[in-house]
Amino acid sequence: MSPAPRVCLIEDDLIMGESLVERFRLEGFETCWCRDGASATRCLRERSFDVVISDMRLPDTTGEAIFDWASGALPGVPPFVFITGYGAVEQAVALIKRGAQDYVTKPFDLDALVAKVLDLTAAAGVCTREEPLGVSPAMQRIEATIPRLAQAARTVLIVGESGVGKECVAQRLHAALGGDGTRPFIAVNCGAIAENLLEAELFGHQKGAFTGAAHTRAGVFEQANGGTLFLDEIGEMTLAMQVRLLRVIQERQVTRVGGSGSIPVDLLLVCATHRDLKAMVAEGTFREDLFYRVNVVQIRVPPLRERREDIPWLAARFLAEIAQRTGTPRRRLRPAAEEALVSYPWPGNVRELRHALERACILSPGEWLTAEALFPDAGLAPPGDDAPASLGDYLRECERRYIRGALEANGGQIGQTAEQLGISRKNLWEKMKKLGLGDHPSGR
Repeated sequence: MSPAPRVCLIEDDLIMGESLVERFRLEGFETCWCRDGASATRCLRERSFDVVISDMRLPDTTGEAIFDWASGALPGVPPFVFITGYGAVEQAVALIKRGAQDYVTKPFDLDALVAKVLDLTAAAGVCTREEPLGVSPAMQRIEATIPRLAQAARTVLIVGESGVGKECVAQRLHAALGGDGTRPFIAVNCGAIAENLLEAELFGHQKGAFTGAAHTRAGVFEQANGGTLFLDEIGEMTLAMQVRLLRVIQERQVTRVGGSGSIPVDLLLVCATHRDLKAMVAEGTFREDLFYRVNVVQIRVPPLRERREDIPWLAARFLAEIAQRTGTPRRRLRPAAEEALVSYPWPGNVRELRHALERACILSPGEWLTAEALFPDAGLAPPGDDAPASLGDYLRECERRYIRGALEANGGQIGQTAEQLGISRKNLWEKMKKLGLGDHPSGR
């Protein structure tokens, strides 16, 4: 189950602060409420947070000053969301251009702010150290290689379609580095940052390096020093940025924008993309030398349609997480709904699965989720019998889906599948016949 979001609230207004703390408590958030800049910097230095929510005006400083301090002093800067009046919107927008996450204007919708916090922490909530990456053979093979890669590799490339969980694999690599849990993990989506801001985001900048650079700021390479830097969607970089990235990977040193000295960095660099970098090299849109630098070790995360055994497992985790977050009874899937989940191709992968379950939980009044609730646009008819299936029928369906998934994972090879399942070939044949899988393609 995913941990509760950790929020640092910086707000001097007692009424607003108490209201936010109480709402965050009801949502299950771990909240540290700071009423001035001094206590905020102390709290941020001593603890790690998923999100910082800060008022722009404070008794002893400003939210902007705290953000600037955090950008230069903390090994990993959490997303900042600013609370501002209409008169300071331009200032908040300027902060976003410098790396802040978002802002809300007073009076703001409390539900929208809670949703914003949940969105910012959703990616991290998919994966924790204690839980496996999946139950499918493909994900278990990835997990088995992670400890060795984390200790031996300096650069890892993760490839896979959008939404398959590439950042989750990167987080697991980071966790495998060991240590006391203080190593920073910094994630940057290269495709989500404007081209003219990406260089300063990656490598930092000196004060006065460009218009708006009022303070010296460390880039994410410096912030991740001693830990892990996850660069998502590196295929979106321009050729000019690729040249700079190549130099940093080769030299393990960065030079800030507007600076002259080199700063050494020691970290695990994990790059990721949904693009075919090899094809981009052939097209001339991705540098060949950079490709060979980042492709020393490659991990391919398969899409959900290639590891269907993970779908019921992920669905159970998401439903438990939704119940905990909303304080409502945990929803359950009817056998037909679970069958629909497993059969659907999921072009959006894990991200789409999560959203489908969240939508179904919102729209369904009862405990049991139907296939119609999960796929309202598919024209699925609701089941004729509204009573839950018997335990025997449910277990039969689970066994059939599990064996079918194992057969698909092993290319229909009966011997390999039986060995994986820990049963004899004869026993597997009997189960296939009993469960209506006797026509499944098989090998020797």
